[in-house]
Amino acid sequence: MVEKAVCLISGGLDSCVTSLIAKKQGYEIYAISFNYGQLHKKELDCSNKIAQTVGVEDRIIIDVDFQKFGIFSLLNTSSDSIQDHDLKDIGREIPLTYVPARNTVFLSLALAYAESIDADAIFIGANAVDYSGYPDCRPEYIQAYQKMADLGTKKGVEGRSIKIEAPLLHLTKSEIIKTGLKLDAPLADTWSCYRGGELACGRCDSCVLRLKGFKDVGVKDPLRYERYPDWYTS
Repeated sequence: MVEKAVCLISGGLDSCVTSLIAKKQGYEIYAISFNYGQLHKKELDCSNKIAQTVGVEDRIIIDVDFQKFGIFSLLNTSSDSIQDHDLKDIGREIPLTYVPARNTVFLSLALAYAESIDADAIFIGANAVDYSGYPDCRPEYIQAYQKMADLGTKKGVEGRSIKIEAPLLHLTKSEIIKTGLKLDAPLADTWSCYRGGELACGRCDSCVLRLKGFKDVGVKDPLRYERYPDWYTS
């Protein structure tokens, strides 16, 4: 019997590669994406393309209104609220693009979806190496969430735990890109920029980390950017 996996597909590079890893492992893929008022809503269009490439069994999009809790720079306000950092400064502190408990909310809805379809695993593209300092992308967090899922679900109590899989957790961005290339991932159909303009900005933390990954691999990023860091073109 083929096992089922729920994949959180945001439209970003990491979630794209993660979903293809799950597919390669033989899972039937059920995709879940979230419209949470993000400024970079363009990533939802990319999540559609990724889901089609992966060949998902089903896909749901859930609206989550984080704006009821306040205005945060990643939400749909103004691109001027997004900070730019030098590469060496990214990850030193929790950035203003942090959205309170975002991954906890997303994983909890994915957990409910997974249990409702009797899925065996949830795949999330969390990464603790080349990341921007988010507390809910660390190994300790994934381990703690697994324990909660074991304790708080019928499947877990019955000894049929839903595995929380984060296959990119300990990979660098360049290693993630290499993995995606090996899997023929549609990297040109992914979106990383926090600003969500017509072109990627090339300045926000997410763009900088992505560009650094492609430079380290020695492959040109298929996305077009408004500008490139000096170290990328040198």
